Amino acid sequence: MADIQDAQPVFQIQRVYLKDLSLEQPNSPQILVEQGQPSVDINLAVEVQPVVEGIYEVAVTATVTTKVGDRTLFLCEAKEAGIFEIRNIEEDQMSPILGIACPGIVYPYLRAVVADTVTRAGFPPVHLAEVNFQAMYEAQQQGNGALNA
Repeated sequence: MADIQDAQPVFQIQRVYLKDLSLEQPNSPQILVEQGQPSVDINLAVEVQPVVEGIYEVAVTATVTTKVGDRTLFLCEAKEAGIFEIRNIEEDQMSPILGIACPGIVYPYLRAVVADTVTRAGFPPVHLAEVNFQAMYEAQQQGNGALNA
């Protein structure tokens, strides 16, 4: 009976946490009184690190750069991570779980952190759009091979 339970697939969230947060306003206060429509550039990245056997850290990083002309209004970078226990999963299913399911769990927390941080800095909140992690994962698979696991 113990062998049957030991072979059962396991997928559990151990913890979701803010791993890193940075906000810079390099041209304040002068740029705050300038007129102009700011441009916003958002980049996302997913990292997967094994912690110990069957435990993985999956981190999603958002870098938000807002400029007026060629001068930076603010730069916000946040990394939200999760620790996941994943055991007894077929090898061909591990990469999609780590590259699609886990980032999808972590991402809503990251969105809240970015919006809150930007608001606390005195700007209108930046609401990160929903992300299709499956499409992102598939593009990465086609572009440069397997997700780093």
